[in-house]
Amino acid sequence: MDIRVLRYFLAVAREESISGAAEYLHLSQPTLSRQLSDLEAEIGKQLFIRGSRRITLTEHGTLLRKRASEIVGLMEKTMGELAADEEAIAGDIYIGAGETEAVHFLTHAARLLREQHPDVRFHIASGDTVDVTEALDKGLIDFGLLFGIIDEKKYSSIALPAYDTWGVIMRRDDPLAEKEYVTAADMAGKPLIVSRASPEPGSLFGQVISKNVAGSYSLVYNGSLMVADGLGYMLCLDKILNVTGDSPLCFRPLMPEVKAHMSVVWKKYQVFSKPSQRFLETLRQTLADPEQD
Repeated sequence: MDIRVLRYFLAVAREESISGAAEYLHLSQPTLSRQLSDLEAEIGKQLFIRGSRRITLTEHGTLLRKRASEIVGLMEKTMGELAADEEAIAGDIYIGAGETEAVHFLTHAARLLREQHPDVRFHIASGDTVDVTEALDKGLIDFGLLFGIIDEKKYSSIALPAYDTWGVIMRRDDPLAEKEYVTAADMAGKPLIVSRASPEPGSLFGQVISKNVAGSYSLVYNGSLMVADGLGYMLCLDKILNVTGDSPLCFRPLMPEVKAHMSVVWKKYQVFSKPSQRFLETLRQTLADPEQD
């Protein structure tokens, strides 16, 4: 399977049109159509449903788009690293992170590194623990910011001197909003909105607080809309969503307090590019000397 043809496939999937993709790729429509037909023949599966106005992906096409994006992304990342000047510190650093104020540790180190090497570029992809570990394992990112216990067989890590606190986002007009914190008894039977990164509700309180999961979210903002419309109570970390001022929502921490510690991780025995190696050194220096600026 040719990497060039995968790029063609991704362009058609994005444009949802042979003509639009052909114009973007500077190819003739017959040439592009033939390449796609050859790809379907090679795989032995139909990838597209060709409508009168737009092209959509089949189930097999959707799977290939996900894998092709990973393959092309990894190839471009690798080629960029190989093409980098052997002496210069230049290139791209890819980081995966969840929504947390602790990202400041990474961005602070990034700024210091760019002051010395302005040709270094940083790319932060947002995602939960599942997304970040998957990208790490596939080599699509250099570093990840993860919560909780780290698998030391797979990853090396640096613990950050910070933690977030688990709590509940609720409507400000909810009776529980009058409390300073919420307990297992308060939440018993309440409809919960959780993320894949959330620990099991039972592990947060030491007992099952509710089996009534009303929904889930990937981004806290989307989860907050579910709360605002009365679907339930959202388990999340503090300092992510702005619930000050006129916000109709509020955050109440759990009691007993549940802390979420975090670490910067990377694959064991990973061979870093020069920018990534220098970033790791800079991060270690800033953590050792917080006053450095």
